[in-house]
Amino acid sequence: MSSMLASYLTLAAILFCIGLYGVLTKRSAVIVLLSIELMLNAVNLNLIAFSKYGVVPSLKGQVFSLFNIAIAAAEVAVGIAILIALYRNRATTNVDEFNELRN
Repeated sequence: MSSMLASYLTLAAILFCIGLYGVLTKRSAVIVLLSIELMLNAVNLNLIAFSKYGVVPSLKGQVFSLFNIAIAAAEVAVGIAILIALYRNRATTNVDEFNELRN
């Protein structure tokens, strides 16, 4: 059983590292949002793995993961709305050019 938990945790760590790399190195705001989603999915994978293979298996991790998915969906909707508004004003999705709040 612990080998299955280790496999899930390794996969989640790889997904999280790929997402972190995308957030820290990419210039496109769309890619940054996708990388954040990848990191959140890695966290969800950890929650579900510990929920199934933890010391006291229960549904708490799975329920919390569902709430996390709902919050991530709302975050994407707000992020895309902000990104569209910024694109209309600046005509770019480069995150380096979004350093000022004023026009």
